[in-house]
Amino acid sequence: MTVVLDTSALIYWTLDPDKLSASARAKLAETDRIVISSISIWEIGLKVSKRQLSIPISIENYAERLLMVQGVEVMPVDTETWLANLGLDWSHRDPADRTIVATAMLLNAPLLTSDRTIRQFYPQAIW
Repeated sequence: MTVVLDTSALIYWTLDPDKLSASARAKLAETDRIVISSISIWEIGLKVSKRQLSIPISIENYAERLLMVQGVEVMPVDTETWLANLGLDWSHRDPADRTIVATAMLLNAPLLTSDRTIRQFYPQAIW
């Protein structure tokens, strides 16, 4: 089974797993494919550069290590994803959130997110 992580779920999963909900942990335990939109790497890098988030390694090393985890796929944001993002019937303006939701929709996959706005919009969101 495939599951998509939004940026907050990715941060919790990799840096502070105690912040994951019990439902998120259970879903991660039963999946064999974890998809991360490459826009989450960008978001984390921005947060680090603005000193809103501290990680113990460089963003480059963080991304490299993600790619080494068995079952993890960092999915590029391609034309199909951007078009799905633009086609969302959702007034939410955050481009990263829209892109992550579009990724999950294209994969018809559950999306792990602590973001209430996303959970209200995307029926397969889990937290």
